[in-house]
Amino acid sequence: MTKMVKWIVTGIIVLFIIGMIVYPRIKREWVAKDDPGPVAPAPQQRRMLNVNAIVLIPQILSDRTHTTADILPDEEVDLAFEASGKIVGIFFQEGSRVRKGDLLAKINDEPLQAELHKLEAQIQLANARVFRQRTLLDKDAVSQEAYEQVKTEYEKLMADIELVKAHIAQTELRAPFEGIIGLRYVSEGAYVSASTRIAKLTKISPVKIDFSVPEKYAEDIVSGTDVTFRLSGSQKEYHSKVYAIESKVDMATRTLVARAIYPNQDENIRPGRYAEVQLTKKEIRDALAIPSEAMTQEMGKSLVYRYRSGRADQVEIIPGIRTESQLQVISGLNAGDTVIVSGIMQLRSGLPVTLDNIQ
Repeated sequence: MTKMVKWIVTGIIVLFIIGMIVYPRIKREWVAKDDPGPVAPAPQQRRMLNVNAIVLIPQILSDRTHTTADILPDEEVDLAFEASGKIVGIFFQEGSRVRKGDLLAKINDEPLQAELHKLEAQIQLANARVFRQRTLLDKDAVSQEAYEQVKTEYEKLMADIELVKAHIAQTELRAPFEGIIGLRYVSEGAYVSASTRIAKLTKISPVKIDFSVPEKYAEDIVSGTDVTFRLSGSQKEYHSKVYAIESKVDMATRTLVARAIYPNQDENIRPGRYAEVQLTKKEIRDALAIPSEAMTQEMGKSLVYRYRSGRADQVEIIPGIRTESQLQVISGLNAGDTVIVSGIMQLRSGLPVTLDNIQ
């Protein structure tokens, strides 16, 4: 009986070991029948890229540059007397318009007027002496030298009179040109000299626009170059033309100073203001232009993508002038071509594309 129990236990152990070996293989076969495994992915259809494009048409392309400018008056001067003395009269209103030659102020000239009257009183006598000596000379009653001496004294008297009149003129302050007179800095009764500023006179119609451009544009700025400017804080544009250019490039800043003129007939532009200037250096008619972002550089070549038959077609171009947003195409494209302007970095030649927006 004991021997039989041993055989039974031994058989059970053998069967257990065999089961441990065989069961995993059977399980894998059952799983393989129930689960056929991952299905091979179907070939994925190539996705088309949506892009925007433009149709090239000839247009006017302007090459412009921007800089800053100062607004200057056409004429401006600090008014002052040429002589010294006490002011006896001021004949202008601050901020008013004056004409050329208007008397603006005067200093005391009484001593000079007295001197003038003294000299003028001698004219009749001196003239009579000249006449008498001339008559005697014609009769050979006096020498030529005696006549010349009297005549010289007469001429000296007239010169002295002109000198006093010139000194009297220096006591008068007159407007050198038409313009607007500013604030006055003296009052009647004040003693002034040639260094005393009385007021400022400014002519603001027209005004000058002074600006500088980098030396690389020196050849593009000539007399007659169009200038568009805007005042600081305003969007209104004013148009003027260059009429004068500095004779050389500034060696310190490497810039060329130019000056334009604007009529300013309504006088609404005050000198001294800051302005933003736009210069039209060159204007090309019937130009083909693309947005600057439509072009890429590769191996020293300028490339764009043209839309043709539903695909992107890479084209090499020769670029021309570049503006803020556009680029001239000299060759490589023709009028009527459709140029892709978006998704440029994702494009490859021959890639299928669809147009979302076309201009």
